[in-house]
Order: sequence, then structure tokens, then C-alpha cells
Amino acid sequence: MAATTAQSGTLPSGMGICTTVPDILYLPELVFGGLVWILVASNHVQPQNPLGWVMFVSVFCFVMTFLWMILFAAGCHKNSSGWAAADFVYHGLAVLFYLSAGVDLAFITLLFKETLGLQFYQINVAAVVFAFVATLLYFIHAILSAIRWKYF
Repeated sequence: MAATTAQSGTLPSGMGICTTVPDILYLPELVFGGLVWILVASNHVQPQNPLGWVMFVSVFCFVMTFLWMILFAAGCHKNSSGWAAADFVYHGLAVLFYLSAGVDLAFITLLFKETLGLQFYQINVAAVVFAFVATLLYFIHAILSAIRWKYF
């Protein structure tokens, strides 16, 4: 099965979300966002405020992406152009959230490099990498959603 783009003015539903671009990106977004959530939660939370923001972003985007995927799979959008616009807006917001969380996490990781210990430092570095991978996935999804919205 080759992935196809949904540029004909239709939104996929059911298993169609597993074969169309950008909807095929839901699962990698969930995986990498979940990894950020797990790694930050398993780490020593030294400065609570910035890492609290990272946790909020990762949990919020994980839950919303899961719900968004379920709504699309169930066909709740009824092929409406408003849903295409909402898809673009949500993923654009997720990009901004994850970008700010990734920068905060990278700054905190570098700032507390010496005091964290090697294991916590490596966990934070992995969380930073996954946060930026999630940012990239949401960015690609937002761009492709904007293209799909344009053709509606």
C-alpha cells in the first residue's frame, strides 16, 4: 500500500488514516511524544517550572493527538473543511508548544549538566532529541495539513 496525499478535498476516515499523508504521522507523533513524557517523568526534576512545562506539553499533545486520531478514524469530521482547518491549527499549535518545550529542556539540560549525574544527563539528552523529533513530525504534519486545507 502506498501512502497517498489527501489533496482532493477529502479527509480520510477509518483505516484510511493509516494510508494517507499527513495522517500517517499520528502514530510516530504519539511514539515520540510518549517517549518525551516517559523520559522526563522518570528523571530527577530539578527546576520544576521549566520541566513542568515540558511535562504539560508532552501529556497535552499526547492526549490531544490520540483523541484527534480517534475522531478522524471514527469519521466525526464528516469531510468538513472546518476540520481540515482545525487540523492545521492544532498541529501548528503543537509545533509551537513542542519547540518551546524542547528549547527549555535543552537549556535546563546544559545548565545542570554537572549537577545531574551521568545517568540523568543522558536521559535528559534523549528527551531533548525526542522532543525535537516530535517537533519535526508535528511541523511536517502542520505543513501537509495546510496543503490539504488549501485544496478543500
